[in-house]
Amino acid sequence: MTDQLDFGRKIQDRQPFNNHVGFQITALGADGSVMELEIGDHHKQERGFVHGGVMAAMADTTLTYAAGAQMGPVLTSEFKINYTRPGIGQRLIARAEVLSRGRTQAVVQCRIFAVNDGVEKMCAVAQGTIVAVPLDRD
Repeated sequence: MTDQLDFGRKIQDRQPFNNHVGFQITALGADGSVMELEIGDHHKQERGFVHGGVMAAMADTTLTYAAGAQMGPVLTSEFKINYTRPGIGQRLIARAEVLSRGRTQAVVQCRIFAVNDGVEKMCAVAQGTIVAVPLDRD
């Protein structure tokens, strides 16, 4: 898993948006991926919890890492997200796993947890179809 995590971090280094937001990949392997985010005021909406767009971007990113660990270069074909509670706390943790995989696509699920004073509460569930892409694709 260490080799894949190192590879994932190299990919992360080349993603300006994800770096700007502050996503950090903390686990990557055949069993899935984990992404974390230290919550700052700039991640919140006007009511004081994490903006849904931040969680959607985090889910999308974590889904693709999980599929990419098994399939190589990938892109999201589609995904949906259900918000189950407000993202309130110090940190978000997104965990994704591949539910089903073929040669050209995978169905992947991601659960996002808000961590508040060490207690994790699920705040979103996302599922997406992730597709393999050739290396030379624009």
